[in-house]
Amino acid sequence: MKPRLVFVHGIGAPRDVEAEQGEWLRALAEGARRAGHDRWVSALTGGWGADTRFAHYGDLFHRAGAQGADGSWGADEDEALVAELLLEAIDEHLVDPGLAAPERRVLLHARARLAPAGQGQGLGNVGRRTLNALTTLTSAPGLRWFGDLASSQLTLTVLGQVARYLNRGEPDSSGDSLDRRIRERVAGCLDQDGASVVVAHSLGTVVALETLHEHKAEIPLLATLGSPLGMRTAVLPRTRPQPPSTPDVVGRWLNFWDRDDVIAARPVLEGFIRPNASQAGPVSDRVDSDGLWVHPAAKYLAHPAVAGPIVAALDTLAGQ
Repeated sequence: MKPRLVFVHGIGAPRDVEAEQGEWLRALAEGARRAGHDRWVSALTGGWGADTRFAHYGDLFHRAGAQGADGSWGADEDEALVAELLLEAIDEHLVDPGLAAPERRVLLHARARLAPAGQGQGLGNVGRRTLNALTTLTSAPGLRWFGDLASSQLTLTVLGQVARYLNRGEPDSSGDSLDRRIRERVAGCLDQDGASVVVAHSLGTVVALETLHEHKAEIPLLATLGSPLGMRTAVLPRTRPQPPSTPDVVGRWLNFWDRDDVIAARPVLEGFIRPNASQAGPVSDRVDSDGLWVHPAAKYLAHPAVAGPIVAALDTLAGQ
């Protein structure tokens, strides 16, 4: 029987599930080749090495009549949380001793637009201030963190997905909140009787963590990429259950981050998330990518340090 591999995507516009799964598998295959697991290259790209499921929930964010390209922006409570998320990300990068002077100037300018001195942080103008700060960040030439984003409005829409998930609202006709419906999508991709290797990216790391707390079957490896879980004011206190802990079904948790990934602003999770009863907890490792925009999952998966443990876990399951 082929081992189960579950991908959990993060923030972003509505996506072509088949195309994105293929992109992730090709990147993982490249990382496997670099890690010396040559036999897994064709196994992954050919589809015969793993029973791969792509847990897609992006369509659930569509909200007819709302502002933004995918109809996902507009509620005051979402705007407030996005402002909090962006402010924390900026502040975390500002304390980086290796930050270049031009980038520091841009970040300080963006921070001043987001949180002007002497002004309260009420909901009144928070959406406009956030948009102004994002305009500063996305228009700065060569700024690594926002180099591939199309516009500040699109960025606002995308970051709003984190807020909407964590605000636990938007019930459907059955009363199920948006975050519950998203977790059900992920749970439906997991093997309910056997083991699954889970690879989660960005917002998907929050979704996967919460889903696995409700899961009963074995997860020999959870790999998280570009996670915002460590953001101590915007994300971590809103994660469930509290205090944040490793799900009991997880045997090993590897957390990967890039220093230029704005979403992973506070990346070393072992200082914030408790281990489970088996003493498994997050182990964070830095990887470095080329290019201006390092957040995409494919950038992470192509790293041998990321792909190696994933295919090794699949190899173990395949031999059982």
